[in-house]
Amino acid sequence: MCWNSRSCSSLLEVIDFLEKDQHFREKLHNTDMEDIKQGKLAKELDFVSHHVRTKLDELKRQEVNRLRTLIKAKQDLEGGNDIAVDHQALLKQFEYLNHMNPHTFEVDDLDRLIKSATKDLENYDKERHEEFKRYEMMKEHDRREHLKTLDDEQRKKEEEHYEEMRKKHADHPKVNHPGSQNQLKEVWEEADGLDPEDFDPKTFFNLHDTNGDGFFDEQELEALFTKELEKIYDPTNEEDDMVEMEEERLRMREHVMNEVDSNKDRLVSLDEFLIATKKKEFLEPDSWETLEQNQAYTDEEMREFEEHLAQQEQDLNLKSVDLQKQREELERQQEQLNAQKMELQQAVEHMEKLKSQKVEPPPEQPHLSGWPLFFNQHVQPQGFGLHWR
Repeated sequence: MCWNSRSCSSLLEVIDFLEKDQHFREKLHNTDMEDIKQGKLAKELDFVSHHVRTKLDELKRQEVNRLRTLIKAKQDLEGGNDIAVDHQALLKQFEYLNHMNPHTFEVDDLDRLIKSATKDLENYDKERHEEFKRYEMMKEHDRREHLKTLDDEQRKKEEEHYEEMRKKHADHPKVNHPGSQNQLKEVWEEADGLDPEDFDPKTFFNLHDTNGDGFFDEQELEALFTKELEKIYDPTNEEDDMVEMEEERLRMREHVMNEVDSNKDRLVSLDEFLIATKKKEFLEPDSWETLEQNQAYTDEEMREFEEHLAQQEQDLNLKSVDLQKQREELERQQEQLNAQKMELQQAVEHMEKLKSQKVEPPPEQPHLSGWPLFFNQHVQPQGFGLHWR
Protein backbone atom coordinates (compact mmCIF):
# COMPACT_ATOMS: atom_id res chain seq x y z
CA MET A 1 0.00 0.00 0.00
CA CYS A 2 1.64 3.23 -1.14
CA TRP A 3 1.07 6.90 -1.20
CA ASN A 4 0.49 9.70 -3.75
CA SER A 5 1.12 8.08 -7.14
CA ARG A 6 2.06 4.86 -5.32
CA SER A 7 -0.91 4.80 -3.02
CA CYS A 8 -4.14 2.88 -2.59
CA SER A 9 -6.56 3.39 0.25
CA SER A 10 -7.73 0.86 2.79
CA LEU A 11 -11.19 1.11 1.26
CA LEU A 12 -9.88 -0.05 -2.10
CA GLU A 13 -8.11 -2.92 -0.34
CA VAL A 14 -11.44 -3.95 1.17
CA ILE A 15 -13.30 -3.68 -2.12
CA ASP A 16 -10.63 -5.67 -3.91
CA PHE A 17 -10.73 -8.24 -1.14
CA LEU A 18 -14.50 -8.61 -1.39
CA GLU A 19 -14.48 -8.85 -5.17
CA LYS A 20 -11.51 -11.15 -5.73
CA ASP A 21 -10.60 -12.99 -2.56
CA GLN A 22 -11.56 -16.66 -2.86
CA HIS A 23 -11.74 -17.16 0.92
CA PHE A 24 -14.20 -14.32 1.45
CA ARG A 25 -16.23 -15.29 -1.61
CA GLU A 26 -16.64 -18.81 -0.21
CA LYS A 27 -17.60 -17.39 3.19
CA LEU A 28 -20.20 -15.16 1.57
CA HIS A 29 -21.48 -18.05 -0.54
CA ASN A 30 -21.92 -20.32 2.48
CA THR A 31 -23.41 -17.74 4.85
CA ASP A 32 -27.17 -17.36 5.01
CA MET A 33 -28.96 -14.03 5.16
CA GLU A 34 -29.65 -14.22 8.88
CA ASP A 35 -25.95 -14.67 9.69
CA ILE A 36 -25.10 -11.69 7.49
CA LYS A 37 -27.67 -9.56 9.30
CA GLN A 38 -26.18 -10.59 12.64
CA GLY A 39 -22.75 -9.40 11.50
CA LYS A 40 -21.04 -12.78 11.41
CA LEU A 41 -19.11 -11.72 8.33
CA ALA A 42 -17.55 -8.86 10.29
CA LYS A 43 -14.76 -11.17 11.43
CA GLU A 44 -13.85 -11.75 7.80
CA LEU A 45 -13.67 -7.99 7.29
CA ASP A 46 -11.48 -7.73 10.39
CA PHE A 47 -9.05 -9.96 8.51
CA VAL A 48 -8.81 -7.29 5.83
CA SER A 49 -7.89 -4.67 8.42
CA HIS A 50 -5.29 -6.99 9.91
CA HIS A 51 -3.88 -7.65 6.47
CA VAL A 52 -3.72 -3.93 5.68
CA ARG A 53 -2.08 -3.14 9.02
CA THR A 54 0.53 -5.88 8.55
CA LYS A 55 1.29 -4.58 5.07
CA LEU A 56 1.67 -1.05 6.41
CA ASP A 57 4.12 -2.24 9.05
CA GLU A 58 6.25 -4.04 6.47
CA LEU A 59 6.26 -1.10 4.06
CA LYS A 60 7.17 1.21 6.89
CA ARG A 61 10.16 -0.92 7.88
CA GLN A 62 11.34 -0.81 4.28
CA GLU A 63 10.89 2.97 4.16
CA VAL A 64 12.87 3.48 7.39
CA ASN A 65 15.72 1.38 6.00
CA ARG A 66 15.75 3.42 2.79
CA LEU A 67 15.74 6.62 4.80
CA ARG A 68 18.77 5.44 6.76
CA THR A 69 20.58 4.74 3.50
CA LEU A 70 19.85 8.25 2.26
CA ILE A 71 20.91 9.92 5.49
CA LYS A 72 24.19 7.99 5.45
CA ALA A 73 24.82 8.94 1.82
CA LYS A 74 24.15 12.59 2.62
CA GLN A 75 26.54 12.48 5.57
CA ASP A 76 29.25 11.00 3.35
CA LEU A 77 28.81 13.74 0.75
CA GLU A 78 28.66 16.56 3.29
CA GLY A 79 31.60 15.18 5.23
CA GLY A 80 33.81 14.89 2.18
CA ASN A 81 34.66 11.31 3.03
CA ASP A 82 35.61 10.61 -0.62
CA ILE A 83 33.15 7.71 -0.59
CA ALA A 84 31.47 7.20 -3.94
CA VAL A 85 27.69 7.13 -3.71
CA ASP A 86 26.20 4.34 -5.79
CA HIS A 87 23.47 6.41 -7.38
CA GLN A 88 22.08 3.49 -9.38
CA ALA A 89 21.64 1.43 -6.21
CA LEU A 90 19.83 4.35 -4.59
CA LEU A 91 17.60 4.81 -7.62
CA LYS A 92 16.60 1.15 -7.44
CA GLN A 93 15.28 1.79 -3.93
CA PHE A 94 13.35 4.84 -5.17
CA GLU A 95 12.19 3.75 -8.61
CA TYR A 96 9.27 6.15 -8.50
CA LEU A 97 11.76 9.05 -8.61
CA ASN A 98 13.72 7.94 -11.69
CA HIS A 99 13.01 11.28 -13.36
CA MET A 100 15.80 12.75 -11.23
CA ASN A 101 19.41 13.09 -12.31
CA PRO A 102 20.28 9.55 -13.44
CA HIS A 103 24.03 10.05 -13.38
CA THR A 104 25.18 11.62 -10.12
CA PHE A 105 23.73 12.49 -6.74
CA GLU A 106 24.35 15.81 -5.10
CA VAL A 107 23.29 16.84 -1.60
CA ASP A 108 20.22 18.61 -3.02
CA ASP A 109 19.16 15.43 -4.78
CA LEU A 110 19.42 13.49 -1.54
CA ASP A 111 17.47 16.18 0.30
CA ARG A 112 14.61 15.74 -2.15
CA LEU A 113 14.69 11.99 -1.70
CA ILE A 114 14.78 12.33 2.08
CA LYS A 115 11.76 14.65 2.02
CA SER A 116 9.89 12.17 -0.14
CA ALA A 117 10.76 9.26 2.16
CA THR A 118 9.75 11.17 5.29
CA LYS A 119 6.46 12.14 3.63
CA ASP A 120 5.77 8.46 3.00
CA LEU A 121 6.44 7.67 6.66
CA GLU A 122 4.07 10.43 7.75
CA ASN A 123 1.41 8.90 5.54
CA TYR A 124 2.01 5.49 7.09
CA ASP A 125 1.41 6.98 10.53
CA LYS A 126 -1.71 8.77 9.33
CA GLU A 127 -3.12 5.56 7.89
CA ARG A 128 -2.29 3.68 11.10
CA HIS A 129 -4.32 6.25 13.06
CA GLU A 130 -7.23 5.88 10.64
CA GLU A 131 -7.09 2.09 10.92
CA PHE A 132 -7.14 2.38 14.69
CA LYS A 133 -10.10 4.75 14.60
CA ARG A 134 -12.03 2.29 12.44
CA TYR A 135 -11.08 -0.50 14.83
CA GLU A 136 -12.41 1.42 17.84
CA MET A 137 -15.64 2.34 16.07
CA MET A 138 -16.19 -1.25 14.99
CA LYS A 139 -15.64 -2.38 18.56
CA GLU A 140 -18.25 0.10 19.80
CA HIS A 141 -20.63 -0.87 17.00
CA ASP A 142 -20.34 -4.56 17.92
CA ARG A 143 -21.00 -3.71 21.58
CA ARG A 144 -24.15 -1.79 20.71
CA GLU A 145 -25.40 -4.52 18.40
CA HIS A 146 -24.81 -7.12 21.11
CA LEU A 147 -26.85 -5.07 23.59
CA LYS A 148 -29.79 -5.10 21.17
CA THR A 149 -29.95 -8.90 21.41
CA LEU A 150 -30.32 -8.88 25.23
CA ASP A 151 -33.34 -8.45 27.45
CA ASP A 152 -33.50 -5.55 29.92
CA GLU A 153 -31.88 -7.42 32.79
CA GLN A 154 -29.05 -8.83 30.70
CA ARG A 155 -28.47 -5.44 29.09
CA LYS A 156 -28.16 -3.79 32.49
CA LYS A 157 -25.59 -6.37 33.63
CA GLU A 158 -23.64 -5.96 30.41
CA GLU A 159 -23.56 -2.17 30.76
CA GLU A 160 -22.40 -2.45 34.37
CA HIS A 161 -19.64 -4.85 33.36
CA TYR A 162 -18.54 -2.50 30.58
CA GLU A 163 -18.26 0.43 33.00
CA GLU A 164 -16.37 -1.73 35.48
CA MET A 165 -13.82 -2.69 32.81
CA ARG A 166 -13.39 0.95 31.79
CA LYS A 167 -12.67 1.97 35.36
CA LYS A 168 -10.24 -0.90 35.90
CA HIS A 169 -8.33 0.03 32.77
CA ALA A 170 -8.08 3.67 33.81
CA ASP A 171 -6.79 2.70 37.27
CA HIS A 172 -3.05 2.48 36.64
CA PRO A 173 0.17 4.10 37.90
CA LYS A 174 1.02 7.57 36.66
CA VAL A 175 2.45 7.59 33.15
CA ASN A 176 5.52 9.75 32.64
CA HIS A 177 5.55 12.29 29.84
CA PRO A 178 7.24 10.54 26.86
CA GLY A 179 10.79 11.76 26.32
CA SER A 180 10.98 13.55 29.67
CA GLN A 181 13.83 13.14 32.14
CA ASN A 182 11.64 11.12 34.49
CA GLN A 183 10.62 8.77 31.70
CA LEU A 184 14.16 8.20 30.44
CA LYS A 185 15.53 7.82 33.97
CA GLU A 186 12.99 5.07 34.59
CA VAL A 187 14.29 3.21 31.52
CA TRP A 188 17.87 3.85 32.69
CA GLU A 189 17.10 2.34 36.09
CA GLU A 190 14.64 -0.48 35.32
CA ALA A 191 15.67 -1.59 31.83
CA ASP A 192 19.38 -0.77 31.91
CA GLY A 193 19.89 -1.56 35.60
CA LEU A 194 21.81 1.66 36.27
CA ASP A 195 21.71 4.12 39.15
CA PRO A 196 19.28 6.96 38.34
CA GLU A 197 21.65 9.38 40.07
CA ASP A 198 24.25 8.59 37.40
CA PHE A 199 21.89 9.31 34.49
CA ASP A 200 23.83 10.69 31.53
CA PRO A 201 21.95 11.59 28.31
CA LYS A 202 24.86 10.83 25.97
CA THR A 203 25.49 7.43 27.54
CA PHE A 204 21.75 6.74 27.44
CA PHE A 205 21.63 7.58 23.73
CA ASN A 206 24.54 5.27 22.92
CA LEU A 207 23.00 2.44 24.94
CA HIS A 208 19.72 2.59 23.03
CA ASP A 209 21.08 3.37 19.57
CA THR A 210 20.99 -0.37 18.99
CA ASN A 211 22.40 -0.36 15.45
CA GLY A 212 25.08 2.20 16.31
CA ASP A 213 24.36 4.52 13.37
CA GLY A 214 24.24 7.67 15.50
CA PHE A 215 20.46 8.10 15.27
CA PHE A 216 17.31 7.04 17.04
CA ASP A 217 14.97 5.74 14.36
CA GLU A 218 11.27 5.21 14.99
CA GLN A 219 11.63 1.63 16.20
CA GLU A 220 14.45 2.53 18.60
CA LEU A 221 12.36 5.39 19.99
CA GLU A 222 9.26 3.26 20.41
CA ALA A 223 11.25 0.67 22.35
CA LEU A 224 11.91 3.34 25.00
CA PHE A 225 8.20 3.50 25.87
CA THR A 226 7.71 -0.16 26.75
CA LYS A 227 8.01 0.44 30.50
CA GLU A 228 5.41 3.21 30.39
CA LEU A 229 3.02 1.08 28.36
CA GLU A 230 3.35 -1.81 30.80
CA LYS A 231 1.84 0.47 33.45
CA ILE A 232 -1.35 0.71 31.40
CA TYR A 233 -1.61 -2.56 29.49
CA ASP A 234 -1.38 -6.18 30.54
CA PRO A 235 -2.24 -8.83 27.92
CA THR A 236 -3.71 -11.06 30.65
CA ASN A 237 -6.28 -8.44 31.70
CA GLU A 238 -9.73 -8.46 30.11
CA GLU A 239 -9.93 -4.68 30.30
CA ASP A 240 -6.67 -4.05 28.39
CA ASP A 241 -6.61 -4.03 24.59
CA MET A 242 -3.21 -4.64 22.97
CA VAL A 243 -4.28 -2.87 19.77
CA GLU A 244 -4.80 0.24 21.88
CA MET A 245 -1.36 -0.26 23.41
CA GLU A 246 0.28 -0.06 19.98
CA GLU A 247 -1.69 3.08 19.19
CA GLU A 248 -0.46 4.59 22.47
CA ARG A 249 3.11 3.68 21.52
CA LEU A 250 2.65 5.40 18.18
CA ARG A 251 1.28 8.54 19.86
CA MET A 252 4.25 8.66 22.24
CA ARG A 253 6.78 8.29 19.44
CA GLU A 254 5.09 10.97 17.32
CA HIS A 255 5.10 13.35 20.27
CA VAL A 256 8.82 12.90 20.94
CA MET A 257 9.63 13.23 17.24
CA ASN A 258 7.71 16.50 17.07
CA GLU A 259 9.57 17.83 20.12
CA VAL A 260 13.09 16.62 19.31
CA ASP A 261 13.49 16.02 15.56
CA SER A 262 14.35 19.60 14.63
CA ASN A 263 15.23 18.98 10.96
CA LYS A 264 12.15 16.75 10.44
CA ASP A 265 14.02 13.87 8.82
CA ARG A 266 12.22 11.28 11.00
CA LEU A 267 15.46 10.44 12.79
CA VAL A 268 16.79 11.83 16.09
CA SER A 269 20.51 12.54 16.00
CA LEU A 270 22.68 12.63 19.10
CA ASP A 271 22.92 16.43 18.83
CA GLU A 272 19.14 16.80 18.59
CA PHE A 273 18.71 14.50 21.58
CA LEU A 274 21.23 16.37 23.75
CA ILE A 275 19.68 19.75 22.86
CA ALA A 276 16.25 18.43 23.87
CA THR A 277 17.56 17.30 27.29
CA LYS A 278 18.46 20.91 28.08
CA LYS A 279 14.95 22.26 27.51
CA LYS A 280 12.57 23.11 30.32
CA GLU A 281 10.00 20.64 28.93
CA PHE A 282 12.49 17.82 29.51
CA LEU A 283 12.80 18.62 33.22
CA GLU A 284 9.26 19.90 33.92
CA PRO A 285 6.90 18.34 31.39
CA ASP A 286 3.13 18.57 31.28
CA SER A 287 1.13 15.52 32.34
CA TRP A 288 0.53 12.94 29.63
CA GLU A 289 -3.05 12.16 28.63
CA THR A 290 -3.48 8.51 27.73
CA LEU A 291 -5.88 7.07 25.17
CA GLU A 292 -8.73 6.54 27.60
CA GLN A 293 -8.71 10.31 28.14
CA ASN A 294 -8.86 10.97 24.38
CA GLN A 295 -11.63 9.22 22.48
CA ALA A 296 -10.39 8.20 19.04
CA TYR A 297 -13.52 9.35 17.19
CA THR A 298 -16.29 11.94 17.38
CA ASP A 299 -20.01 11.24 17.60
CA GLU A 300 -20.38 12.43 14.01
CA GLU A 301 -17.66 10.04 12.83
CA MET A 302 -19.39 7.19 14.64
CA ARG A 303 -22.70 8.04 12.99
CA GLU A 304 -21.09 8.11 9.53
CA PHE A 305 -19.29 4.85 10.26
CA GLU A 306 -22.52 3.08 11.18
CA GLU A 307 -24.19 4.43 8.06
CA HIS A 308 -21.29 3.03 6.06
CA LEU A 309 -21.67 -0.34 7.79
CA ALA A 310 -25.39 -0.36 7.02
CA GLN A 311 -24.63 0.33 3.36
CA GLN A 312 -21.94 -2.33 3.41
CA GLU A 313 -24.40 -4.82 4.90
CA GLN A 314 -26.92 -3.96 2.21
CA ASP A 315 -24.26 -4.47 -0.48
CA LEU A 316 -23.32 -7.81 1.08
CA ASN A 317 -26.95 -8.85 1.13
CA LEU A 318 -27.27 -7.99 -2.55
CA LYS A 319 -24.07 -9.88 -3.29
CA SER A 320 -25.38 -12.84 -1.32
CA VAL A 321 -28.69 -12.82 -3.20
CA ASP A 322 -26.85 -12.51 -6.51
CA LEU A 323 -24.50 -15.36 -5.63
CA GLN A 324 -27.46 -17.50 -4.55
CA LYS A 325 -29.17 -16.84 -7.89
CA GLN A 326 -25.96 -17.72 -9.71
CA ARG A 327 -25.71 -20.90 -7.67
CA GLU A 328 -29.30 -21.87 -8.44
CA GLU A 329 -28.78 -21.12 -12.13
CA LEU A 330 -25.61 -23.23 -12.18
CA GLU A 331 -27.46 -26.07 -10.45
CA ARG A 332 -30.30 -25.80 -12.99
CA GLN A 333 -27.83 -25.85 -15.87
CA GLN A 334 -26.07 -28.82 -14.30
CA GLU A 335 -29.37 -30.69 -14.06
CA GLN A 336 -30.08 -29.93 -17.72
CA LEU A 337 -26.61 -31.08 -18.66
CA ASN A 338 -27.05 -34.31 -16.69
CA ALA A 339 -30.41 -34.93 -18.40
CA GLN A 340 -28.86 -34.31 -21.82
CA LYS A 341 -26.00 -36.66 -20.99
CA MET A 342 -28.54 -39.32 -19.94
CA GLU A 343 -30.50 -38.90 -23.19
CA LEU A 344 -27.32 -39.07 -25.22
CA GLN A 345 -26.23 -42.23 -23.40
CA GLN A 346 -29.60 -43.85 -24.05
CA ALA A 347 -29.44 -42.90 -27.73
CA VAL A 348 -25.94 -44.35 -28.05
CA GLU A 349 -27.06 -47.60 -26.40
CA HIS A 350 -30.08 -47.82 -28.72
CA MET A 351 -27.91 -47.28 -31.81
CA GLU A 352 -25.47 -49.95 -30.66
CA LYS A 353 -28.37 -52.36 -30.20
CA LEU A 354 -29.72 -51.71 -33.70
CA LYS A 355 -26.27 -52.07 -35.18
CA SER A 356 -25.71 -55.43 -33.50
CA GLN A 357 -29.09 -56.71 -34.81
CA LYS A 358 -28.24 -55.88 -38.46
CA VAL A 359 -24.90 -57.69 -38.62
CA GLU A 360 -25.91 -60.77 -36.59
CA PRO A 361 -26.24 -64.00 -38.80
CA PRO A 362 -29.58 -65.91 -38.82
CA PRO A 363 -29.95 -68.80 -36.38
CA GLU A 364 -28.21 -72.04 -37.57
CA GLN A 365 -30.65 -74.65 -39.12
CA PRO A 366 -30.38 -78.50 -38.71
CA HIS A 367 -27.98 -80.15 -41.21
CA LEU A 368 -30.14 -81.74 -44.09
CA SER A 369 -27.47 -82.80 -46.63
CA GLY A 370 -28.41 -86.58 -46.49
CA TRP A 371 -32.17 -86.20 -47.00
CA PRO A 372 -32.29 -85.85 -50.85
CA LEU A 373 -30.47 -89.20 -51.42
CA PHE A 374 -32.72 -90.96 -48.92
CA PHE A 375 -35.73 -89.48 -50.63
CA ASN A 376 -34.64 -90.69 -54.10
CA GLN A 377 -33.78 -94.17 -52.90
CA HIS A 378 -36.83 -94.96 -50.83
CA VAL A 379 -39.63 -92.76 -52.00
CA GLN A 380 -40.85 -92.45 -55.57
CA PRO A 381 -43.89 -90.62 -56.74
CA GLN A 382 -46.69 -92.74 -58.27
CA GLY A 383 -49.57 -90.81 -59.64
CA PHE A 384 -50.67 -88.36 -57.10
CA GLY A 385 -49.12 -90.17 -54.12
CA LEU A 386 -45.83 -91.39 -52.73
CA HIS A 387 -44.79 -94.97 -52.83
CA TRP A 388 -42.24 -96.39 -50.38
CA ARG A 389 -39.85 -98.97 -51.70
